[in-house]
Amino acid sequence: MRRQTGLAIRGSRIEDRESKIEDRWLKIAVRVMTRSSIIDPRSSILLVLPLIFAFVTFSPCAFAQFRPTSRQVSEAQESRADQLPLSGRSGQAGSVTATQTPTPGATTSVNTINPTIQTQGPFSGSVLGAARVPFSGRLSLREAVGRGIDFNLGAVGLTNAVAESRAQRKIVRSALLPNISGYLSETVQQINLGATGFSFDQRISQLIPGLSIPTVVGPFNFFDLRATLNQKVIDVTAWKNYGSAKEIVRANEETSEDAEDLVALAIGGAYLQVIAAKARLDASRAQLETADALYRQALEQRSAGVIAQTDLNRAQIQTLTERQRMVTLQNDLAKQKMNLARLTGLRPNEFYETTDPVPFSPAPPMGLVEALRYAMEYRSDLRAAESQVHAAEKTVSAARAERLPSLSIYADYGVIGKNPSQSHGTFIVVGTLNFPIWLGGRISGDIEQAKAALAQRRAELEDIRGQIEREVRNAFHDMQAAASQVEVALKNIQAALQNLDLSRQRLDAGVSDNTEVVQSQESVSNAQLDYINSVFAHNLAKLGLARAIGRAAEDLSSFLRIQ
Repeated sequence: MRRQTGLAIRGSRIEDRESKIEDRWLKIAVRVMTRSSIIDPRSSILLVLPLIFAFVTFSPCAFAQFRPTSRQVSEAQESRADQLPLSGRSGQAGSVTATQTPTPGATTSVNTINPTIQTQGPFSGSVLGAARVPFSGRLSLREAVGRGIDFNLGAVGLTNAVAESRAQRKIVRSALLPNISGYLSETVQQINLGATGFSFDQRISQLIPGLSIPTVVGPFNFFDLRATLNQKVIDVTAWKNYGSAKEIVRANEETSEDAEDLVALAIGGAYLQVIAAKARLDASRAQLETADALYRQALEQRSAGVIAQTDLNRAQIQTLTERQRMVTLQNDLAKQKMNLARLTGLRPNEFYETTDPVPFSPAPPMGLVEALRYAMEYRSDLRAAESQVHAAEKTVSAARAERLPSLSIYADYGVIGKNPSQSHGTFIVVGTLNFPIWLGGRISGDIEQAKAALAQRRAELEDIRGQIEREVRNAFHDMQAAASQVEVALKNIQAALQNLDLSRQRLDAGVSDNTEVVQSQESVSNAQLDYINSVFAHNLAKLGLARAIGRAAEDLSSFLRIQ
C-alpha cells in the first residue's frame, strides 16, 4: 500500500511538472504574439499553435534520433572474460583400453595371461556407412580401421565437437569485427492529445477567450531507412577471449586426432579377437575330426570284442564334447564378427570374411627410452592438454583485462521523412570510452575463477604425462610376458602331439585302453588354445604399444606385420 501511494505521489508530481512546462510555453507564445504590432493576437496564436502541436507530437521522433538506443547501450557495456569449465578433458564419456591380467588360481595350462580389449561409450557404436562406402564382403584390417575412423561414433562425435568449437570461435571473433545492420520502418500515426494528458483548452481560453484547439492530431506518416555500425576499437578482454577460443579449437582438433588412435586400438583389438575366434574354431574342428576317428576305431574294436563298452562310451562322450565345443566357438565367432561390424559402420551381422590372418611376429625393435620419447612427441591427447592450458592462460589474461578501458564506436546513417521522396539524410557517430571504477568485486571473482580453471588444467597436463608413461611401460611388460608365453605354448604343443602319438600306438598295440588317448587328445586341444591365446595377447600388446606412443592409426601395419 505504501508503495502504491508513493508511486501515485511521484506520478502526480510528474504531471504537475509537465503542466507547469506547458503553461510556461503557452505564456511565452501568447506574450510574444500579443506584443507584436504587426499580427493580430488572435491570428498570431493560429500561426504558433502548429508549432506547439509539432513540438508535442513529433518530439518523440526527433529525440529518438539523439538518445542512445538499447543496442548502443549494450555495445557500450564492457566485455567480460568467457569463463571455461573447470575441467578441460573432453571425450571422457568413451574409452578404449587394452589390458592384460594374470589368470586367477592354479592351473596346469601354460596359459597364465588373460588379455582383453575394453571399448566403452560412443567408441562401441557407429553410424551405418555401408551405403556411403560400398563393401565387398571381405574385410582387411586396414580397411576396417579406415571405416572405423570414418563411421565410428566416437570419432564422428569428436569431429562434430571440432566443428562446434570452430563455430564458437567465429562467434567470439564477431565481437572484434564490425557489426553492420539495417532497418526500414514506415509509421502511420494518429494521436489523441486529450488521452495523453494534454489539456490546452482551459488554459488557452483563459488567455484568449473563444479559442479552441483540436485534441486529435493526424494521421501522419514517418519513414525511416537506416544502417548502423558497431565496432570495438580497443577491447583487450575480447581479444584474449578470441585467443582462448582458438586454443580450444586446437585442443579439440588434437582430441579428434587422438580419437583415431583409440578407434584403431578398438577395431584392431576386435579384429584380433575375430582371428583368435576363427583359430579356436579351426582347432576345435580338427579335434572333432580326431575324436570321430577315435570313436570309429573304438566302435570297430568293440565289434571285434577287443575293448570294453566303457572304452566305447568314453570315446563317444569325447566326440560329443568336441562337437558341442565347436558349436559354442561358432557362436562366439559370430558375436565377435558382429561386434567388429558394429565398430566399423557395417551392418551388425557375421556374413563377411576377414582377410588378414595376423600371425605371430616379433615385437618392433624399439627400446623403452625411445618409445617414451616418441610418446611425448606424438600423443595427440598430450598436445590437447597443452592447448587447454594455453586456453586457460588466455582466459586469465582476459579476466585481468576487464580492469582496462575499452573503446567502441557506434554510427548510423539513414533517411527520414514523410515518405521516401520527401526524406532527408541524418547520421550519428558515437565514440564510447568505458573504464570500470568499482564493480563490486566482480572482476576479482572472474580472475579467481579463471585461475582455478588454469590450475586444474595444469594438474591434468601433469596427469596425462604420467598416464602416457604408465601405458608405454605396461605395453612393454605385456609384450615380454606374451612373447614368453608364445614360446612356452609352442613347446607345449609339440609335447602334447608327441604324447598323443605314443598313446595311440599303445592303444593299437593293446597295451592300454583309450583313457590315455582321450587325455592326450585333451592336452593337444588345450595346448593349441593356449598358443592361440598367447598370439592374441602378444599382438594386442603390440597394438597397445602403438597406441601408447600415439602411432596406432599410422603404424598399425608395421607393428602387426601385415601387408
